[in-house]
Amino acid sequence: MIPVEVTVRVDGASRGNPGPSGAGAVVEFGDGRTPRELCAYLGETTNNVAEYRALLLALEEAARHAVSSLTVHSDSELLVRQLRGEYKVKAEHLRPLHAEACRRLRVFPAVRILHVPREENRRADFLANLAIDQRKKG
Repeated sequence: MIPVEVTVRVDGASRGNPGPSGAGAVVEFGDGRTPRELCAYLGETTNNVAEYRALLLALEEAARHAVSSLTVHSDSELLVRQLRGEYKVKAEHLRPLHAEACRRLRVFPAVRILHVPREENRRADFLANLAIDQRKKG
């Protein structure tokens, strides 16, 4: 398998904060393969937990492939700045999620973490909300 550049777009949604929550992610491959779309219902939690869970979902999928470089796109300023080390992780409940994300990111040869406007993250947002909507129907 030839290593490929991978871009992940992640978003978490919480209705009520805390409230019913979902994680959404799109994993895009630089070699033209069809992107993978992922979503998961998370139960009752906060938006920040949902953001981290979306990232972990995407990293789990990306780790299944030969990756030469990974670029993470998120519209969560908190997530991006915590992962870059610009913000401390003050919330106790986020510390294990942050630690797990950092552990998973270390397996990739090169990583960039970018903050993007919400408009550039619409598909991941749609998937996060879809997870909540599907759970409500089921």
